[in-house]
Amino acid sequence: MHALTFQALRLLADGEFRSGEAMARALGVSRASVWNALHALDDVGLAVFKVRGRGYRLAEPLALLERAAVERELGAHAARFALEVLDSAESTNTLLMQRAATGTAGGSVIAAEWQTHGRGRRGRAWHSTPGAALTFSLLWRFQQGAGFLAGLSLAVGVAVARALAALGAGAAGLKWPNDVLWRGRKLAGILIEMQGDMLGPSAAVIGIGLNCRLPDALRERIDQPVVDLAAVSGEVPDRNRVLARLLIELERVLSEFARSGFAPLRDEWQRRHVHQGKAVQLALPDGGVIRGTAEGVADDGALLLSTKSGQRRFHSGDVSLRGSGEARGGRGQRKDDE
Repeated sequence: MHALTFQALRLLADGEFRSGEAMARALGVSRASVWNALHALDDVGLAVFKVRGRGYRLAEPLALLERAAVERELGAHAARFALEVLDSAESTNTLLMQRAATGTAGGSVIAAEWQTHGRGRRGRAWHSTPGAALTFSLLWRFQQGAGFLAGLSLAVGVAVARALAALGAGAAGLKWPNDVLWRGRKLAGILIEMQGDMLGPSAAVIGIGLNCRLPDALRERIDQPVVDLAAVSGEVPDRNRVLARLLIELERVLSEFARSGFAPLRDEWQRRHVHQGKAVQLALPDGGVIRGTAEGVADDGALLLSTKSGQRRFHSGDVSLRGSGEARGGRGQRKDDE
């Protein structure tokens, strides 16, 4: 999506009709350029109606992110963050990682309406479209070394769950190590990338993608069961308010984590653990599969599995209910502890 498309989108965001002539005049371009810009919206799943004599209108109003609106919702917390809202970015995590390496201050936040190469964990794509999801990254700096940050993704999950509870999604659960689910469907994902020395200091770029109101065209592109905040809470969310609520909870949790690590948050995480006490299988990065019973997590965030060979700890992998078909990897994998 080009800059002109976003400019046209902002003109139509209120859901009212705008004539092609009026839009062309406001944007300083030709009517043909307006038509081309709006055609690009159809390609990303935003339906635009055209009615002879009335002009163009979005199928539904669209509340776009606005920095001033987020800062109003943050209130006294706004001073803790340096917020930037972009129309588009390849990846907010990639952009903020680059800035972190040049000394950008902790508390910096980049939110984007559209990510052309949004990323999930292990290189998976994060699909979004303007107004459908909330995608942003937060830079947080720690005095401790990178080794201290074990369990950070789980701590962030606690912050996201707290924010969602305040927004009407109190039943959201956490899937180790970085997914937020609602009734078995993905509501949000977390991607954390780190910089720094083992002895400190260190920095983490925390990327969060939250489904807010997914159009059918976008759902069809996602290869797993998903749900959005509108369905969970029963109302269309104001994404400016949602972003502010998430940042407030992240500030609280990250400050606690910087003092004491993950251990004080462990019990709260386990209360929300969707697989706690259940028979699961863990698909390992090397293609192996481990089966056992999920016993929760350790103080450093490691997954604890009870297997035939005893309790084992894992720091990476994809966990799913045994026999659910949820785990990725396919046939031909070796299997241990069956």
